[in-house]
Amino acid sequence: KTLIAADPPLVVPLEDLLPDMERGALEKQLRGLIGRYGRSLNSDRRFLLEQYRFADVARKVVGVGSVGTRCWIILLLGRDDSDPLLLQAKEADESVLAPYAGASEYRTQGERVVAGQRLMQATSDIFLGWERADGIDGRRDFYVRQLRDWKGIAEPELMVPSGMRAFGELCGATLARAHARSGDRIAIASYLGGGDVFDRALVPFAEAYADQNEKDHRALVDAVRSGRVKAETA
Repeated sequence: KTLIAADPPLVVPLEDLLPDMERGALEKQLRGLIGRYGRSLNSDRRFLLEQYRFADVARKVVGVGSVGTRCWIILLLGRDDSDPLLLQAKEADESVLAPYAGASEYRTQGERVVAGQRLMQATSDIFLGWERADGIDGRRDFYVRQLRDWKGIAEPELMVPSGMRAFGELCGATLARAHARSGDRIAIASYLGGGDVFDRALVPFAEAYADQNEKDHRALVDAVRSGRVKAETA
């Protein structure tokens, strides 16, 4: 297989999950998902996607916020084996806000996620799209994007005060832009006003939030020490 399981197994080849017959059926369904999802892309990007062929698939263990959802890593190959394209098909569930804000206006949850990302992000992945699939475990919505780790990780403990301030300004500007694009920017600006009342209110909120995180972590550590919670070190 082209996709190899990591150690620990965060990416598991399909052959390790299912017997031959079921594996073949699932591969066929995932091939169809990738083929159909291209219809959600712009025509130029759809044309580029069509230059690649399905090669392999594996299941990926997702992060804490997505536990219990399906996530597939699909390997596509272009002109030869040295021209790979890795896509991630990730299951999209109903928003946790739906019971309070109402049902989504979009036909599928995958389209809802993609629409939100495209609205808030300055530039989205060129292969960001969606599709609904009927699989061996029922009908599920997915959104698809490239699998690539180009994200930087900030290390606050290494930042001097000026660096921390610049990082905070960058985060604030990014968040403000997303709110302005996705919400009522005039109402937001009117609420914030021209003074520093809101800015100053955020300081005690942030401090209280940090204190709560420390209390929660301390409670978890105490629970592990007392035996109420079982934990293993990696």
